[in-house]
Amino acid sequence: MNRTETYRIRGMHCASCASIIEKSLGKVAGVHAIEVNPGTENAKVSFDETKTGPEQLSKVIEPLGYTLVVPTNAPTANEMGMSESEHAAHLGLNQTKAEKLAELYAMRTKVLTVMPMAALAAVIMAWTILIEFGRLPALAPVWSQLLNAALAVMATYALFVVGKPYLLGVYRFLRYGAANMDTLIGIGTSAAYLYSIAVTFFSEALRPYLDVEVTYFDVAIVVIAFITLGKYLEARAKLKTGDAIEKLLNLQAKTALVLREGKEIEIPVDQVAHGDLIVVKPAGKIPVDGVLTEGSSYVDESMVSGEPVPVEKNIGDRVVAGTINTTGAFTFRATKVGAETLLAHIIKMVEDAQGSRAPIQALADKISGVFVPVVLVIAFVSLASWLFFGASSLGFAQALSYGLVSFVGVLVIACPCALGLATPTAIIVGVGKGAREGILIKDASTLETLHTVTTVVVDKTGTITKGKPELVSFKNFSDKSDSDILAILASLDNKSDHPISHAVVSYAREKNIRFLPVEGFEALKGKGLVGTIGGVQYHVGSARLAAERGASLDSLEKETSEGKTPVILTAGGTTLAVALVADAVKPEAREAVAALHALGIQVVMLTGDDARTAAFIAKEVGIDEVVAEVMPEDKLRTIQELQAKGRVVAMAGDGINDAPALAQADVGIAMATGTDVAIESAGITLLHGDIGKLVKAIRLSKFTMRGIRQNLFWAFAYNIVGIPLASGVFYPVFGWLLSPVFAGFAMALSSVSVVGNSLRLKTKKL
Repeated sequence: MNRTETYRIRGMHCASCASIIEKSLGKVAGVHAIEVNPGTENAKVSFDETKTGPEQLSKVIEPLGYTLVVPTNAPTANEMGMSESEHAAHLGLNQTKAEKLAELYAMRTKVLTVMPMAALAAVIMAWTILIEFGRLPALAPVWSQLLNAALAVMATYALFVVGKPYLLGVYRFLRYGAANMDTLIGIGTSAAYLYSIAVTFFSEALRPYLDVEVTYFDVAIVVIAFITLGKYLEARAKLKTGDAIEKLLNLQAKTALVLREGKEIEIPVDQVAHGDLIVVKPAGKIPVDGVLTEGSSYVDESMVSGEPVPVEKNIGDRVVAGTINTTGAFTFRATKVGAETLLAHIIKMVEDAQGSRAPIQALADKISGVFVPVVLVIAFVSLASWLFFGASSLGFAQALSYGLVSFVGVLVIACPCALGLATPTAIIVGVGKGAREGILIKDASTLETLHTVTTVVVDKTGTITKGKPELVSFKNFSDKSDSDILAILASLDNKSDHPISHAVVSYAREKNIRFLPVEGFEALKGKGLVGTIGGVQYHVGSARLAAERGASLDSLEKETSEGKTPVILTAGGTTLAVALVADAVKPEAREAVAALHALGIQVVMLTGDDARTAAFIAKEVGIDEVVAEVMPEDKLRTIQELQAKGRVVAMAGDGINDAPALAQADVGIAMATGTDVAIESAGITLLHGDIGKLVKAIRLSKFTMRGIRQNLFWAFAYNIVGIPLASGVFYPVFGWLLSPVFAGFAMALSSVSVVGNSLRLKTKKL
């Protein structure tokens, strides 16, 4: 049976680590596909569980220094007599954050111990250089020996204690042939250390062949210090890239106040069942999804909509887990619990998107896969070239010294880390920022495609318009006051279930109109309503009904061409009032269309509605092109025709009726209005159906892709410039030779700068 799971990987530090894991697990029988993300340190594995499992997969990579974290089935908190937080810690549910913080603390301790040594080594190095240039007098032999001995002790600590992971990288390379960034650092610093030990303890024997006055203990110390500092800063920055998930997890309520046998009982949220009645008090967090059964309030839904203004909730309205009640108290019935809730779907979607791989990453992955072996070859070729070509002009001792500097420099400056982190860190930050704005992105591929969109196709109802009828105009032709005549109209409509009647009733309630008793009510099918109020018989309905009752009426052709439906109130053959009902344009629609135009994007509206109505709304909003009176299959064909013209098309619709068109579009965008649409129905979901978020999503895509390109440029630039410089290519012409110390600094800076540039996305205003 095939199964696809995502597992966390311990011990992974760079892109070459990801490549090693992919190659190793890809060879296991039963594994169909594997995708490792160095940014999230996760592996998505598709495998046949009859042939292999997570435990077996972990055993394959454990000798290489990695561990696949396997979730365990364990007793519940109640069964173990623990609190929920204790149980979470026991199961390791909060392990990722705790482990990362523990690892960060251990790295910080190493940095604090090795950096003073590096500072002292740098001072001694600078002192030596000044002596060579005659700026300072030479030290007495005894002081030189003493300083060299101190450097040897510090280098031993730096290499074998702080640099232990790099030595293990060398061991695994020799034992299993698996090389990563740690291998490069380990070989380079070990070579500098062993050379220095040799010339220190066997100086007399080696004096005829080597310059025994020069050692590289300081190189080993400073390089390990810089790289350890860089890895610490990188880990600390990477921890910030994933804070969107942490914030979403913190939104989850821990307990719920449930009505059981007439009493309020507080229970853990994971014990809430479908149908439970849950009480929410002022400032309380809503634990699961449900529908109000009693009371009313205003709920802060900013965590799912990005909108700061609380939303009014009355009986029958839906509430979402993780949102916060502000003022009143209410009771609601649980309809979705656990992994079914909207918040759980959002968390899962964000996790999946942050762990997915963008197409632009393919090039970096290919290079990272062969990077370490190529760098090893370049390093050895550099050393051999110095010995072969430099010995005749510089002498063997000097050539070996320069060759060793180049060898160590090439190994140290090579940075597969920056290359591997360039794309995933930007994707993690971009997806997280989108989630906080109410923009849910399904995968990195969708985010990448979105920035190339040239045409946005929108559905009218629910996207450009509000999706429900509203009373937009009211004209009173009687001698009664507006409120009196509206009371008569609304009282009759209150007896009907028709959507147009609901629009009239809602308008009357907003105006605080009191409903009147109605006698002899009857619904006239296809025409309207009839009823008696205060002894007078009234008719409410279409122009056709008014004409049948002998009421005169001015032409309403202009209004109907604009998509407005007339609701006419008559009595005794006289027209008393005309209400116009329409699906109103969303306030943000005009601004959103203008913003899309500013981005150079054409907007096309597809709708099944009347062509005249569609044309009027399109003109009002500023839409470029209208295709009206279409069926769902016609929408699909329209998308295909636009794509055939070479356009990259994003389709925004309700995610259900527009499913074929959404699937065909280069990017499908679901205009979700809360919990009534499956988040998985499109590549991007805009919560609460706000078309303004569509513009933000496109801007987010452009910002993210710009950040990725910047990251890749700098990652490539460091290596394209750094490796030739470190190998000594420029020495014959310019006399340039890069010290391994500066190579270590550049290598550390490259990873930190890439992660830092990704974090900069958080500050961008969409």
